[in-house]
Amino acid sequence: MRKSGPPRGLVSYLVLELLSEKPRYGYEILKEITALSGGHWEPSYGSVYPILHKFEEEGWAERIDREDEPDRKYFALTDAGESELTEKRVECGGKAGEFADTILGFYHIYVAFATDERFDVPCPDEQWCFDETFSSWIVEQIIRHHERDFGPFERVDATPEEFYEEHGVDAE
Repeated sequence: MRKSGPPRGLVSYLVLELLSEKPRYGYEILKEITALSGGHWEPSYGSVYPILHKFEEEGWAERIDREDEPDRKYFALTDAGESELTEKRVECGGKAGEFADTILGFYHIYVAFATDERFDVPCPDEQWCFDETFSSWIVEQIIRHHERDFGPFERVDATPEEFYEEHGVDAE
């Protein structure tokens, strides 16, 4: 179970991966991560900039000066940063379950606001609501994105326990 936000280390992995493409500055990294999320999530400035400074301290990235943009602080990945990126790829690959827990957890809260009698969340006029209509739209968008990226969507009839067992996943 996740305590909050994306899995630990995800933002630093994304920063390393983006720096491996080309030198970048902090705001550019924030905007690229936002674009990767389809515009639905942006890490805070308070997470990206300290990561860049940590990478510089660790020797994984170095500041570079650009004559065409002298006021921007660009960072480039070093050879040590490339090695760290290789390790982070493996580490991040093991976080898919945490990521799924985060997504499912927030979806369950969304549904609780719509269906649990303990919550009385009003629906503002002409805005998003916590209800079945908007829940259906969320699920529809996930299916459409799945089909765009992976091909036709096929329902999974297995219970969570059956799914975990079939795929050798520890349910804890």
